[in-house]
Amino acid sequence: MDGAEFAWTVPADHPAFAGHFPGRPIVPGVVLLDRALLFAEKLLGAPVDRWQVGNAKFLSPVGPGEALIFALRRTPRGGIAFSVRAADREVASGSLTPPAP
Repeated sequence: MDGAEFAWTVPADHPAFAGHFPGRPIVPGVVLLDRALLFAEKLLGAPVDRWQVGNAKFLSPVGPGEALIFALRRTPRGGIAFSVRAADREVASGSLTPPAP
């Protein structure tokens, strides 16, 4: 499989909201990256525990209860490119890189 899409709805009670930010909860970028790595494992059918984030862009804030679509695809060099959408807006994009052989 060269690519796939995965849906995730941000839980309103996600622990990251406790301090990020009081009065206006926003999903930290690291939570989106963690979710991208989890979906990469599903796409590959193998652990990605030694993979690295090649790059990441956070384009729009994500709040509690938002439905997100993570689109992942394999790249020619063996990595994974990802993008994250919420409704009609792109919220993040980036790449995941496998460990060097």
